[in-house]
Amino acid sequence: MRLLVVNAGSSSLKVSLVEDGRRRERFDGLPGTAAEPGSLGRVDAVGHRVVHGGPDLGEPVVVDDEVERRLRDVVDLAPLHQPKSLRGLEEARRLLPDVPHVACFDTAFHRTIPAAASTHALPAEWRRPELRRYGFHGLSHAWASRRAAELVPGARRVVVCHLGAGASLCAVLDGHSVDTTMGFTPLDGLVMATRSGSVDPGLLLWLLEHRHVAVGDLADALEHRSGLSGLAGTGDLAELLQRLERDDDDARLAVDVYLHRLVGGVAAMTAALGGLDVLVFTGGVGENAAAIRQRTAAGLGFLGVAVDAGRNATASPDTDVTAPGAPVRTLVLAAQEDLEIAREVTRLLRA
Repeated sequence: MRLLVVNAGSSSLKVSLVEDGRRRERFDGLPGTAAEPGSLGRVDAVGHRVVHGGPDLGEPVVVDDEVERRLRDVVDLAPLHQPKSLRGLEEARRLLPDVPHVACFDTAFHRTIPAAASTHALPAEWRRPELRRYGFHGLSHAWASRRAAELVPGARRVVVCHLGAGASLCAVLDGHSVDTTMGFTPLDGLVMATRSGSVDPGLLLWLLEHRHVAVGDLADALEHRSGLSGLAGTGDLAELLQRLERDDDDARLAVDVYLHRLVGGVAAMTAALGGLDVLVFTGGVGENAAAIRQRTAAGLGFLGVAVDAGRNATASPDTDVTAPGAPVRTLVLAAQEDLEIAREVTRLLRA
């Protein structure tokens, strides 16, 4: 099958042409628009990364007007991401009206998380079906955990670190997600480029009550002015690592906070699995920041994680960077969300 894959993220639009499971070409926008003039040739279907399917939509689904309406109904669950997914979907349906368009959800991989991990300890009258921990980056976690199983046959317990502008961890047992760091929204969990990650809800209530911060301002700050950017003025981790070499105190604090949350999160995911066989780094930071991998591994030595300094320093995906004798394998894997989407689209349409 010859598939177009549209991946609309919070800060980017990635479009690729995938044929028989292999990426043939990448584009900076939708082909046939001003951003990418020209013809694609034959396209059998279009796969779309949609961040949120809400409480009801989990499995990949062929999009019609009713499905699109249901996706618009859950925009409030992912206001930063969902509108961009919908704009990409709307434009692609207009450009290619005669082929199936399939929505693949970033929340779907985490639907196997048990109730103990997905339930908020809130009053019963608040715990409606949709008020749960959904988890995100599921397409990336699904691909990386499957690839890890190929490279390390027999490995059952995998923790995937998807580290980019957004960041999350996932505990994968026998190919199924059993815990993750993001929750009801993509704000939860790790420190990210501009997002805060987990914050004491009492602190937020204090800001609302005592500093009289408007709700809209609070939302904007947590999404766009927090995380690494809030700590050191930039969300670019590569820049912060360079500033560390110049003894920049703000950069040091930002990286230390980032790593503290990351190491603790991996340990928590390991606890959910009852042990660890493989640790995976993926995403822009996970694939390219050797110093972050090195320092993370150093903080997880008590779990049996260790990386070979030389191999780690020069690693490019897909690479095993495990130190000799370390009981936990550490892999650097390319994020391949487009191939995971193509796989799901192919499976659905052939069925």
